Amino acid sequence: MTIQEMAKTMKLASPFMAATDVSVRNRALQAVADKILEKKDAIIEANEKDLAKAKEDGIPDSVQKRLRFGDKKINDVVAGIKDLIGLEDPVGKVQLQRELDVDLLLTRVSCPIGVIGVIFESRPDAMVQISTLCIKSGNCAILKGGSEALNTNRVVFNIIKEAAVRAGIPEGALFQVEAREEINELLSCHEYVDLLIPRGSNSFVQYIMNNTKIPVMGHADGICHIYADKSLDIDQAIKVIVDSKTQYTSVCNATETLLVHKDIANELLPELNKVFKEKMVEVRGTKEVKDIIDCNDATEEDFATEYLDLIISIKNVNDIDEAIDHINKYGSHHTDCIVTKDAAAAEKFMNLVDSAGVYWNCSTRFADGYRYGFGAEVGISTGKIHARGPVGLEGLCTYKYKLVGHGNIVADYAEGRKQFNFKDIK
Repeated sequence: MTIQEMAKTMKLASPFMAATDVSVRNRALQAVADKILEKKDAIIEANEKDLAKAKEDGIPDSVQKRLRFGDKKINDVVAGIKDLIGLEDPVGKVQLQRELDVDLLLTRVSCPIGVIGVIFESRPDAMVQISTLCIKSGNCAILKGGSEALNTNRVVFNIIKEAAVRAGIPEGALFQVEAREEINELLSCHEYVDLLIPRGSNSFVQYIMNNTKIPVMGHADGICHIYADKSLDIDQAIKVIVDSKTQYTSVCNATETLLVHKDIANELLPELNKVFKEKMVEVRGTKEVKDIIDCNDATEEDFATEYLDLIISIKNVNDIDEAIDHINKYGSHHTDCIVTKDAAAAEKFMNLVDSAGVYWNCSTRFADGYRYGFGAEVGISTGKIHARGPVGLEGLCTYKYKLVGHGNIVADYAEGRKQFNFKDIK
């Protein structure tokens, strides 16, 4: 079966997937969690093959780190599935009820998007998170993982599909695409695929956006910033900055650039640099920064770079306005933070920084569907249409309008025999 044929079949099956009761979807999720634990050894064995090949092929360390799928990550995704089971059903939620007339009731109700294609990087845990989110939200999913994780993804997908189908999910609700050349065929399925979510490099996401008529949701880069304001607690600032940079470097919500108010730079930077040296972080600074601490040069290119590594660029700024302008110019509209004791400065920053996540005195690493209580996420959207930030269950749903009448016709209202009363019930 070609990708086109498969997508067409899935499109026809999607209303039946949408109509499954939440008890069936939750039962499928529990079955998936149980089967992943049961087959843990087989998953790790497949992952070791992928890791060995990645090392042999000279894949960057940051990619190899994302590729690793051992005991801890497996236990984490299973915990995420169990959290997902406990979340409210996102399907069938009444968002609006309006009485257009005494015998004409309009209801807006949430429903799944339909058929979602997700193309993601070499993270096998993403295969679990994305497929289970789609199951819970009543969506059909076409899944294409990175070639570096081919063996792991194949084993994991087969486990998920077998367990979900046995629990009552329609056979055609999940499909895995493996060959890279099949991506272009998937991009041509605009008649059958309702949404594409790409997760990968800037160039890859741009390629997807430029080569399909299917709506695309996602983000290309994760250039996150922290602005250290002149009024701050030094110890708190260092804690937040270091966690944002070093807790896990090869992810899109790790901080890449630090902006420091000139009035606090002499006090903050030496203490911060001591910790960065301990953590093996390479600091790249502007001339003003280099006058205070020993570090490498930061160029214009550094401020537009997502390092995904133990590297951070630092720039001193004259005031909060310069920091906001810098972030809106160089940032990727992902997640940016201000560290300050000044509530007015924090409010200004959070109102004027044009990003999906704006934080005050906390690590940018919180930008994550699991940490937001979404169970997991299919990705992070930096766009402004439909969904923004970590995309969980709500972001995988749209809505439809249901209108119930009693033989009502427009002519009665157009010709004045009846009048609308527009009474909101909910």
